[in-house]
Amino acid sequence: MSESPEDETGANQDAANELMTPAMQLMDMQKQHRVLDGKIAEMYDFPYQNQILLQRLKKEKLLLKDAIERLKDEMIPDLNA
Repeated sequence: MSESPEDETGANQDAANELMTPAMQLMDMQKQHRVLDGKIAEMYDFPYQNQILLQRLKKEKLLLKDAIERLKDEMIPDLNA
């Protein structure tokens, strides 16, 4: 027969509970940044784009960019140490 939903949920929880390495986090954040960039570019194609949504997406993209830069800084060892 087929698997019960409980079995599938348990497998998904195990995968979700794995710790992401900083490199994995960086790749995930960069992917999210590219997706936001695409959404923003799409909005410019419409003559009557939603300005509030556009501003929110731009702000989210900027915050994500800052988080990416912080993570990169944390990954680079301190040469003065």
